[in-house]
Order: sequence, then structure tokens, then C-alpha cells
Amino acid sequence: MKPRRAVRAAAGVARIAGALAVAAASQAQPIPDRVGETAPPRAESRAVYDPWETMNRGIFAFNEFIDRYLMEPVATGWNAIVPDPAQRGISNVFANIATPHRVANDLLQAKPRKAGDDLGRFAINTTIGILGIFDLASTWGIPPGDEDFGQTLGVWGAPAGPYLVLPLLGPSSPRDAAGLAVDTALSPEFYVAYFVPWYVSYPITGTRVINARSLALETVRAERASAFDFYAAVRSAYVQYRANQIRDRAQEPEGQDDNEELYHLEEEQE
Repeated sequence: MKPRRAVRAAAGVARIAGALAVAAASQAQPIPDRVGETAPPRAESRAVYDPWETMNRGIFAFNEFIDRYLMEPVATGWNAIVPDPAQRGISNVFANIATPHRVANDLLQAKPRKAGDDLGRFAINTTIGILGIFDLASTWGIPPGDEDFGQTLGVWGAPAGPYLVLPLLGPSSPRDAAGLAVDTALSPEFYVAYFVPWYVSYPITGTRVINARSLALETVRAERASAFDFYAAVRSAYVQYRANQIRDRAQEPEGQDDNEELYHLEEEQE
């Protein structure tokens, strides 16, 4: 094999490994604590619409295999050598870099004030916070935003459709999968690969993924240990989390028909 082809082959392997890492970490991200602290939405008393459950469970098992035997061991090693404050700082930097797509979704959701907050956070954390390492904006009372295009579609009235587990990418829905594609295209990290060599861009992405998985180690272990059916637990948490995010921005009309639920939830069978 010629040297140039060998390099391309190595790059391909690295790209696949990176995709697996991203997927496993995304699938394993815990639901934020605040979701569990909020009052349960009306939809919580209903069963999630999951007509593709057999397929979803198969994909979920594959994602779990990747996480248990690839991501978790690597993240455990990372956690052993990188102090927690440093991990938080790395996470803050990547969150700061993601500001453009959050601001875009703020505006698409007709939230100019929130867009201003996110821009203010970016200015403060990038300068005084040293390129986003320190989240001083939160300390000063400007909370981080979490808008994405999946939420934007929900605010616009698009139904999520059935629950869906994506290979390597984890819990989703047809609406959120479409939103993920748009958010990826808006992400600065997506364009880095076009301007820097792969041996620079891949380690950057790998650092983000491994660091995020490391921060979630204890949470994911606790959820796995406590859940009788981890698939059902993740599904329920994900749907409630996404519904809560959207309802922060679009109040559910009184007397809304069950079939118009954002997540098409069905009545539980006794």
C-alpha cells in the first residue's frame, strides 16, 4: 500500500472510531438533575409511543456494548489522570464554542432576550473567563442556554413522532434527528475539519467526547444499577426531558387533543 493510501486508510479508521466514541458518549449522557426536580408533566402518566421497540432495543444494546467496552474504560482512564476542575474547564470551553447554534435557535424561537443572554455569556466567558475555561457568566446570574433545532421544530408545532434510538447516537425521535443534522451543520467544530489537518481535528473531537463521558461516569453507573429495565428508564427520562425543554418555550393549549401531543403519547393500559 502506498504511503498516501496508508494515511487515508488510517484517517478512515480514526473517523470511524471517532464516530463510535461520539455516539457512545451521546447515548450515555445523563438527564440533567433539574428535570427530576421539576413537577412531572401531564404526559408522564402516559406510555411513550414506541412502535419500533424491537428495533430500538437492538440498537440500544449495540450502543450499550460500545459504551461499556470502549467509552467507559477510556473515560475511566481519563478521569484518573485529569482532575475534575480541569474536566469542567474543558467542558466549559466546548460549551462556549457551541454558542452560535444556540443563538441561532434562540432567534428562530423568537427569544431575542435569550439570544442576548447567550451572546453576553459568550463575551464574558471568552474574555474574562479565558476562552471559556471559567463560566463566570453563570456566577454572575446569566444561566447557560440549551436550545437546539429539535426544540425549535417543536416550538414551531412539529410533532416528534415515535421514539427512536439511533445507531451510535442514542435516544432521539424523527424530529430530533432532523434537528441534530441542522445543529451539526451550524457547529463551528463541524467546519474545523475543513481548515485543519485530521490529526488535529480528530483529537479535538475525541477530547470533547471522552471528557463528556468522564463527567457522566458515576451518574450512568448509578442509573444502570438502579434501573430494572435500563432501556425503558432511558426512554422515559429522554422523552420527559425533551418535553420539558419544549414546554419552557411553548405552552400547551388548554384542551389539546391527545393526538396533538408533541411526543404522540398514548394512554397507559391498565
